[in-house]
Amino acid sequence: METTKVSPKYQVVIPQRVREAMALKPGTRLQVVQFEDRIELIPLRSAKSLRGSLPGLDTEVPRDADRV
Repeated sequence: METTKVSPKYQVVIPQRVREAMALKPGTRLQVVQFEDRIELIPLRSAKSLRGSLPGLDTEVPRDADRV
């Protein structure tokens, strides 16, 4: 488990191992979520970058004959 501390300016450094594992680059925007007693940082990804992330997902949608 990696640790970091909050600076006097309330900044934190994401450890290198975590940055590399998550492929974070300078300028990556992170969503900050407070959940109970923890803080989660979630990288914001474009919808285009998520293409193909759910292989095998059934995309067939049953439609009524008059709606085709």
